[in-house]
Amino acid sequence: MNYAKINKEDIAFLESLCGKERVFTGSEINEDFSHDELSGIHKYPEALVEVSGAEEVSAIMKYAASRNIPVTPRGQGTGLVGGSVAIHGGIMLNMSKMNRILELDEENLTLTVEPGVLLMEISKFVEEHDLFYPPDPGEKSATIGGNINTNAGGMRAVKYGVTRDYVRGLEVVMANGDIMEFGGKIVKNSSGYSIKDLIIGSEGTLGIVTKAVLRLLPLPQKTISLLIPYPDLARAIETVPLIIKSKSVPTAIEFMEREVILAAEKFLGKAFPDSSAAAYLLLTFDGNSKEEVENAYEKAAHICLDNGAPDVFISNTQERNEAIWSARGAFLEAIKASTTEMDECDVVVPRNLVADFIKNTKALQDEFGVRIMNFGHAGDGNLHIYALKDQLDEKTWKEKLDAVFNRMYAGAHTLGGQVSGEHGIGYAKKPFLQKSLGDPAMELLGRIKQAFDPQNILNPGKVCR
Repeated sequence: MNYAKINKEDIAFLESLCGKERVFTGSEINEDFSHDELSGIHKYPEALVEVSGAEEVSAIMKYAASRNIPVTPRGQGTGLVGGSVAIHGGIMLNMSKMNRILELDEENLTLTVEPGVLLMEISKFVEEHDLFYPPDPGEKSATIGGNINTNAGGMRAVKYGVTRDYVRGLEVVMANGDIMEFGGKIVKNSSGYSIKDLIIGSEGTLGIVTKAVLRLLPLPQKTISLLIPYPDLARAIETVPLIIKSKSVPTAIEFMEREVILAAEKFLGKAFPDSSAAAYLLLTFDGNSKEEVENAYEKAAHICLDNGAPDVFISNTQERNEAIWSARGAFLEAIKASTTEMDECDVVVPRNLVADFIKNTKALQDEFGVRIMNFGHAGDGNLHIYALKDQLDEKTWKEKLDAVFNRMYAGAHTLGGQVSGEHGIGYAKKPFLQKSLGDPAMELLGRIKQAFDPQNILNPGKVCR
């Protein structure tokens, strides 16, 4: 792809539009903007612009289209697959300054926000109004724009679904600079193709989200978690389909092994409520009364005890809940802190086959001599598998990582799974998506991209082109 390089005239245009104080070049660009959370892919943009609204984004896209300059939208950079890295240089749009909560509509149960609002800010704001935004990815400092771009899921997806289920409307700047609106506050919509749902999960390759209308729910009044130890992970995972089948409807079903818990304890400097067992399930239940929640969790607790769990710890105090969930929220950072470098395999498989996938992963660890740690969402089959470099030299690490990941993704495909459950494809996982979907499906993705962005200037090098 032959893109135009940024020159002085381009910088002058950006400065005239946004002001010199919001345009950065060369050494002015902070190193953080050259990579995302895992830091595996490094590339600086030629110009970084802090945009303040849809009109500025529109003007920049019109200019970029006229000059054939690639544009990369970016939020907090918490992604794990290089989706917000400017692979081809060009202009990077820092969307994190577009961070206003625009409207709370309590009659329609919607919240209208700009893309730079943090997930944690949304949760806090709506809960103060006795309302609830259910999507709950582990990285609470991510922007809502990033969540929309990857269709983030998180721990409450078992009961409530994923980000796509809570986006009612979007304002989007297209590749040619047009500002378009898809959806809105309406509950139902059968008016042609659902462009909104194509934009969600497209990782900024089809359009740039500048405003979102989010669906809210009434806030559940009671939440209780169960921490359930098991002698081994396989037995823990095998209990999950039984819990789902029982109709007890947990909000979240997480799995974790002792090794990950110990890493989190060390990272946080505080103890987990229990770390003596080999593996754990973490179940959460919510509802509007203590009785409703107790009826749900008692059924699940008995299922666990009948299927190999020696005990069930009920976390019904705020202190114990915070201890458990702060550790769960720190798993990624704890694993990252335990090694020199790592990469993640974010597969999703049918939930009754999670144990089979984990068993295969253990075999790969022994076969290739690479330390592998994992945790994930047992209730929806989304696993987060981390291969750790430790003291391996760069050449050996790359060779082993490629071999392990190829086997993992092939294993997921064999089990009827997919390449990514919630973190997207970005740049790093494109080869694995190609192998998983095959040429006809990749060609279809490419034709969709061509229809939205014929010049391929919107976040190029990601997903399919």
